[in-house]
Amino acid sequence: MDEMDLVKQVKDVSPLRPEAYERARVTLGTAMVASEMPDLVAAPVRRKRFTRTPGFRVGVGVVGVAAAVAVVVSVTSVTSAPPAEPTAQAPAAESRLVTLAADVKVTAGSLPGDASLVISSKIAPDGKPYPIYTLYTDAGKIFFAQERSALSGAVVRGEDLAVSYDSSVVAAARFAASSDLDKARLQMINAAPNAWGVGLSSAEAQKVWDKAQAELIPRLKEKGIKDPQPRPRPTGKDLEDGINGVLWSNSFRALAVGAANPEVRAGVLRLLSTIPDVKVDKAIVNGQPVLNLTAGSALFAGHYEYVLTINAQTGLPLRFETSKTAPGEKPSPPQTYESSRVKVADIAAGKF
Repeated sequence: MDEMDLVKQVKDVSPLRPEAYERARVTLGTAMVASEMPDLVAAPVRRKRFTRTPGFRVGVGVVGVAAAVAVVVSVTSVTSAPPAEPTAQAPAAESRLVTLAADVKVTAGSLPGDASLVISSKIAPDGKPYPIYTLYTDAGKIFFAQERSALSGAVVRGEDLAVSYDSSVVAAARFAASSDLDKARLQMINAAPNAWGVGLSSAEAQKVWDKAQAELIPRLKEKGIKDPQPRPRPTGKDLEDGINGVLWSNSFRALAVGAANPEVRAGVLRLLSTIPDVKVDKAIVNGQPVLNLTAGSALFAGHYEYVLTINAQTGLPLRFETSKTAPGEKPSPPQTYESSRVKVADIAAGKF
């Protein structure tokens, strides 16, 4: 079941409060641990009559990106102590993403307007295009509507849907644009609490993992899993894959929130260049050069694979799709994006 199927089933469901949605996001690491049980995965409800998260569906409704946050852990809270040493992997000097990041950063500076408007679109189950309008203000507020005309009302009424997670990932992306990538990776990975304990000592990281597993077991039982057992903390490449999966998801959300800011795009590109399982391929779409960034299934417990298409000259996101799913699941329809700079006052006045 994907988010568009859920649209038909939860039209009268009350929305999650922002803090509940944030709790779902911060348990992404734990959700990925449970992702080998795809029947427990579902997209969270963000607003009444709609189940899509604003912008990209990342890590959680991404997930869209990490396969969606499992319902079983959507109310679990995992905390970790301040990190000590980062887990990082320097990108190759000739990396296409690093080169593009440098080019994109040159365009950073004073931006027109004071917000970014993202228009995303999918094909609904009835075969019709399903556009979504999301406004990300430079002040950190997020407004969301299913119809163009309704976005103005959301702004006027002050229906801000932003959570601290959004500002944290954007700050990490901006830091990554010019700073040491080891430190930048650490900041982005820990933009929200997770089960990996990145940067902690081995003993402290194990405590974080054990706590997350202990909180997960009762939720698995509630979902009908018979005699669920705690999983040992991964090691070696499995551990790196899990950590890099969180890095991809958090970076992806930063791109969703701040795509129209060249500094954010540059930082995200640099961060993604450090993930070995992100493959970059050149292509031409509608006459324009693009890069297809494929996040390999190793990042998502072997079940999911995602492709993000960006403009090869600007780094702006153009399309997101699932190229591999867990057995028995159908891929979600591809989602397309248009990003532009606007003024909040113009949106409120319906001038867009």
